[in-house]
Amino acid sequence: MPTAEAAPPRFTHLPFAKLRAAPRSCVGGAATEGVGSLARECHGARSVNILFCGDVVGRSGRIAIKTHLPELRRALSIDLAVVNAENAAHGFGITERLCGELYDAGADVLTTGNHVWDQREVIPYIGRDPRLLRPANFPAAAPGAGWRLHRLADGRAALVVNLMGRLFMDALDDPFARLEAILAEHPRLGDAIAAILVDFHGEATSEKMVMGHFADGRVSAVLGTHTHVPTADAQILPGGTAYMTDAGMCGDYDSVIGMQKESAVRRMVTKMPGERLQVAEGEATLCAVLVVTDDATGLARRIEPVRIGGRLTPAIPAP
Repeated sequence: MPTAEAAPPRFTHLPFAKLRAAPRSCVGGAATEGVGSLARECHGARSVNILFCGDVVGRSGRIAIKTHLPELRRALSIDLAVVNAENAAHGFGITERLCGELYDAGADVLTTGNHVWDQREVIPYIGRDPRLLRPANFPAAAPGAGWRLHRLADGRAALVVNLMGRLFMDALDDPFARLEAILAEHPRLGDAIAAILVDFHGEATSEKMVMGHFADGRVSAVLGTHTHVPTADAQILPGGTAYMTDAGMCGDYDSVIGMQKESAVRRMVTKMPGERLQVAEGEATLCAVLVVTDDATGLARRIEPVRIGGRLTPAIPAP
């Protein structure tokens, strides 16, 4: 049985109130009304504001979500909040109770990856919770669903797709063919669907980049998860799809990808087996990605990293 997790230090809130007071401006047809509403309208176009939070690791990661996600939703006028929760249960898997905690904090949809089944109680639960996804390219017999057509508060629809890579990962069905089939089953982006977000859970940066270019111009964003390290390549691809190789984790960065560093170092140095890795319990950095789209095309106007708390350099989207 995992040991009890100690409560991490309190997080310091960032001064969103100052950002909300920023003046309104329009650049290249896209409005930027400070961080407060991130430009809901400009020249008749309406944006869909998406916040995607990287892998939540253990208690400190969950506290980071519960502390900061409600404020981020208000400050950034978020329409859709997606959280990768596959490491939420002490670093291994997710449970029904923890799903409820993340929903209560403001998550609309939860995605997962290779650790989705680590907590066996989730196996009968996932089929009852359409907001909890597992990779869509798992075998068809696996319980649960790999995508969700989510209704936004204003009535528009957003499609969230969860896929997993195959390089240095489990042998799964072809993620590219699976995405192709999912897109063929739904109306074209910008018609009945206001935004399409793909969480691509993978180890290899090359495979993630291929997925970005493969989907470019057909989805709003392809955002990577799994490595727990945020990458610096946030960009809008030539076809208009927002892309970032990895969103990073919501967890303690005084660690080895969220796990206590001492035992991880010992394993690497000695190449000897030891006790099961335990989740790091210090203050977490919330790592996320902000994507702003519009209804005219469903493609991206803007992509920026978000980092709050913990050890990493803070990043807040500028007005």
